[in-house]
Amino acid sequence: MSLFGERYNHYPNPQWRTMQRFMAITKALADENRVRILLALRSGELCVCQIVELVQLATSTASRHMSVLKHAGLVESRKDGRWMYYRLPDLGAPEFVHRAIAWVACTLADDPAVQRDAERLAAICAVDPHRLCAAQTNGKQPSRTSLKPSRTPKPSA
Repeated sequence: MSLFGERYNHYPNPQWRTMQRFMAITKALADENRVRILLALRSGELCVCQIVELVQLATSTASRHMSVLKHAGLVESRKDGRWMYYRLPDLGAPEFVHRAIAWVACTLADDPAVQRDAERLAAICAVDPHRLCAAQTNGKQPSRTSLKPSRTPKPSA
């Protein structure tokens, strides 16, 4: 087993496995959108439609970014029906994964773009994820005004 908790036997050299995991993490952190997604997941599990809404990318592009983050061990996923959810790894993940995420969060804590993302994410999370997914599936990108939570109309007197 390598430093990274590898259980793979098809790599000929343990140091090579360690290098591959390191390179996967650095590749994952080398893209601004992936870093934004990683930081957004600190607030908790997100549906892919919420991630798409935050980063304003096509679903296929966001899914590719999620694949890179998952390959690096920086996120975990689960499927619930047709919905795909992502979250940061649990406590059972290797320590270096948690250190990498903490380093990113600490380094970018005061970054204005990260703070804007946090505010935007709060608005996105206030909307039913199924509503976001439906709008995206129908080819419509929800506007900022549609991100406001639904209100029940007042009964007429």
